[in-house]
Amino acid sequence: MSSGLENELKQMIIDTLALEDLSVANFDSQEALFGGGYELDSIDALELGLAIRKKYDVRIDAETDNVEEIFASVAHLAAFIHSRLEANQLGAKRV
Repeated sequence: MSSGLENELKQMIIDTLALEDLSVANFDSQEALFGGGYELDSIDALELGLAIRKKYDVRIDAETDNVEEIFASVAHLAAFIHSRLEANQLGAKRV
C-alpha cells in the first residue's frame, strides 16, 4: 500500500483528533486504532469518517461497509480509501 497515503492518514488522524503526543514517524500503520494503544473511541471514528469524506470524497457507510475492519489500523484504512478512489476513477472513465 502507498506509504504516502498512510502518512497522509496518520497526519489527518493526529490533526483531527489533536493527538499531540504522536508524530507520523512513531505512528504504527499496523497497530489497532481502536482497543489498542491509541485509545480512540466511537466519537473519534465519526470525526475521522467526516475528515475522510471531506478530504478524499470517500464515504464510510456503517450500514454497508465493515467499519470494524476498515478502522482496524491505518493500513486497513488506507487500503479501503485506495480501493474506493480506484473504483471512483474507473467509474468516471466509463461515463
